[in-house]
Amino acid sequence: MILASLRLLRRNYWGLLLAGWLAPAAALAQAAPAFTVVPLGVKGGLAEGNLSAYLVAAAGSPDFVALDAGSLRPGVEKAVANHVFTVPAEAVLRQRIKGYCLSHPHLDHVAGLLLNAPDDAPKPIYGLPACLATMQQDYFNWRAWPNFATGGPPPALGKYQLRPLVPGQEVPLTDTPLRVQVFALSHGPGMQSAAFLVRSGASYLAYLGDTGADEVEQAHGLHDLWLALAPLVQAGQLKGIFIEASYPNAQPPAQLFGHLTPALLLQELAGLARLAGPAALRGLPVVITHLKPTAANEALIKEQLTANNTLQVKLIFPEQGRALQF
Repeated sequence: MILASLRLLRRNYWGLLLAGWLAPAAALAQAAPAFTVVPLGVKGGLAEGNLSAYLVAAAGSPDFVALDAGSLRPGVEKAVANHVFTVPAEAVLRQRIKGYCLSHPHLDHVAGLLLNAPDDAPKPIYGLPACLATMQQDYFNWRAWPNFATGGPPPALGKYQLRPLVPGQEVPLTDTPLRVQVFALSHGPGMQSAAFLVRSGASYLAYLGDTGADEVEQAHGLHDLWLALAPLVQAGQLKGIFIEASYPNAQPPAQLFGHLTPALLLQELAGLARLAGPAALRGLPVVITHLKPTAANEALIKEQLTANNTLQVKLIFPEQGRALQF
């Protein structure tokens, strides 16, 4: 009786598979996470120990790159306390973080890097040329901070190699299995920001630094980014988008300072939906970054995003030191 049942089950396996009762191996493989992200800082100012910084690694890899570096050590210490890392915070900072991708040089995105530089290990800093020029000229100059870079005023300590990225060119991130492509964004008058499209194998993750809406900024940076992301969304290769919402909807346009509100964020995502098709965005993880940290602001931003999420994206509000899988 048992042998007959086993033969029947074996004969019916492919029938069950085709009927959808058993998940195909390809679907199981697609369901496996492609990236691990550890938020080290999630706020948009004011909270000195919780400013924009996100570690990203290929799933299963111990080698991370920091996407911005507003707060490092406080976030790493929280991640260690939450058992995200099994090594001390010092080892994470020196050995697990293999480099930094800086969206722009505002202090709430680079302060953690600067403050931890004396005890850091040598590694690269990636960014658009204007961002790296500010890092070298305005920070690593022996006036604002010691010169930890390879150029600039002597003595150049050579701890950080400043590696400019060119839009449209994908490059490897040293000592990791990841690759990155950069896109220019507008962050108010005279300030260029960046988005990083990180790739692991055939999977992608998009991280946007601070940005205003194209309509407000009179720019096309977000539209250009959506053009690049649309085919990845359609193919299921884009595993998530990290994008800011700094102020509630009532913030006057003249006081946005190159930032997004929930309404402007959803308006921009609707532009991506027009290119990729609305159905392709349903369930897409959208991680909300850079909320200005007052209780009233944060609660209202979350409420406005949730109430108007007609695209049915998966809204995620990250917590410092709590790992995310994509």
